[in-house]
Amino acid sequence: MDKDPNKGYIAMLGWSLNAIEALERFDRRYVIVAPDWAQEYCEQHNIPYIPWNFERLNDRSMEIAETLKDMQVDVAIPLFEETVEWAGAINSVLMDNPRLYGQSILFRDKALMKRRAQLGGIRVGIFEEAHDREDVVRFLKRVNQTLLKLDGDPNDPIHLKAFDKAGCLGHRVIRTPDEIDMIPEEEFPVLMESHLDGWEFAVEAWIHDGKIRFLNISEYVTLGYSVFVPATPELEKYRPQITAQIEKLIKTFDIQFGFIHPEYFVTSDGEMYFGEVAYRPPGFKVFELLERAYGFNAYQAMVLMFDPKTTEEEITAFFPREVVDAKGYAGCFGVYPRRRVVSRLEIPEETEQHEYFESHELTTPLEETVTKRTAFGTHWGLIYFFGDEPHKMRDLLKRQEELDFYV
Repeated sequence: MDKDPNKGYIAMLGWSLNAIEALERFDRRYVIVAPDWAQEYCEQHNIPYIPWNFERLNDRSMEIAETLKDMQVDVAIPLFEETVEWAGAINSVLMDNPRLYGQSILFRDKALMKRRAQLGGIRVGIFEEAHDREDVVRFLKRVNQTLLKLDGDPNDPIHLKAFDKAGCLGHRVIRTPDEIDMIPEEEFPVLMESHLDGWEFAVEAWIHDGKIRFLNISEYVTLGYSVFVPATPELEKYRPQITAQIEKLIKTFDIQFGFIHPEYFVTSDGEMYFGEVAYRPPGFKVFELLERAYGFNAYQAMVLMFDPKTTEEEITAFFPREVVDAKGYAGCFGVYPRRRVVSRLEIPEETEQHEYFESHELTTPLEETVTKRTAFGTHWGLIYFFGDEPHKMRDLLKRQEELDFYV
């Protein structure tokens, strides 16, 4: 597609073929900033590319910002958790706004993020940092003491999360002191949180000029397994409250532009609790699900939000109306082998024959023994569904958990 020189020039940090295809079909000039291994592919397919390895920010970090500035790039957009801090550092140079780097640290460090949320009057569970196993033992005891547990009552669980990794990575649920002994030394320091009972869901919000331009509510059927968009009417009825929460988040974190992916809990009495917020696309291919449901490309939407040269008219023309303009419900399920030893992939007939079934990205197993999942492991691939009834979609995704895909 022809590129418009009057629009912003975009640097995309990280590698995603779906994002590159979206940029190819969009009117903004762009360059992909990715590790060396992407070079050959980019040369073969004429993709504008700069090599850069996203290790820890160090003395050389300014180089990439200066390179992009010399190229007259307007903004850097992070695609993955590991590139959020880089985008903040680069944008603070490109936009001559040092606060953007500090802000990106808040999106990366879960403890700082929760403190900032608390300062903004956003409800969060109890949380603390742990530097060793002793800290975890103390926290587990204290949380359960606070909940007035008696001897012999089962403990309320606590959650352990890595400070700066994406959502489910390094997430453990701890109920007993014995489980604490299982935590490897190298996982510390970690963030500890009390358990919030409630309905967990995620939000995707596109923000331009400090205002929400499109807000999607993603319904988790089972966290780590399945999600669909838009949400059921039961969850959508909270939309006004959710919107108010996101506006509070925008104000607290001083977000002027870009895209955020926060997670919340709504408790049985309708209270909203903030879980965490990411400044990058969600996992589980939610961008692709949104395109299936609504027809707009979520990566292009992200570019519109980040580009300082985007106009109001463009935004109005680009986004559909939330919920009412959806053509149906798009969902996906992450498959984990349920057996210890597997030899082949076999899609259950009831899944493949279901009217909502669309496609899958499961591959034949390379090894026979299934590695034991620590915490929330990585799924072996996704299955996609699309249909016109949200409850049918929800039940279908739930049902997949009982089926074997690898035998």
